[in-house]
Amino acid sequence: MSLVCQTALRRAVRRSGFPSSLSFTSPAALAQCQQAQRWQTTSAASPTNTKIATIVDQISQLTLLETADLVSTLKTRLNIPDMPMGGFAAAAPAAAPVEEAQESAPAAAEKTVFTLKLVSFDAGAKPKVIKEIKSLLGLSLVDSKKFVESAPKTMKENVAKEECDKIIEALKAVGAVVTME
Repeated sequence: MSLVCQTALRRAVRRSGFPSSLSFTSPAALAQCQQAQRWQTTSAASPTNTKIATIVDQISQLTLLETADLVSTLKTRLNIPDMPMGGFAAAAPAAAPVEEAQESAPAAAEKTVFTLKLVSFDAGAKPKVIKEIKSLLGLSLVDSKKFVESAPKTMKENVAKEECDKIIEALKAVGAVVTME
């Protein structure tokens, strides 16, 4: 170890309160000296307010689930809105969808869009059902065959009632059973 390093170590040891009789050529002495310096820096960085120090100690002992619960409780009690990841968002646009969702709740009573599901089909009408599925969904012949064979399966989602009725009638004419959910 160079003379400059040894001198720096002696100064650090004197400041830390370690006995000056340590040998500065051993790695153990160097490790003790560095550890003493780390302890001094962390104790100097601790908050001077004891109330904050106890809160920090309590939070550091929480589990991950308890920490998540703490965060959600603080958000609700302090009225802190959820911020999207990647940046800050204005609070006004975030409040607008909540109001829209409350207004649309009464409208949800009468359903206007449905999901169509192919439930079953007649074994003799399988080629006709495959052709009808091919034309309705725009699939290839092979994909249409796989689709029909994997019944019961959802055909279309978010379909208007009038279109649902047309599709059901067309598939019922060729021997398939379709439900509207």
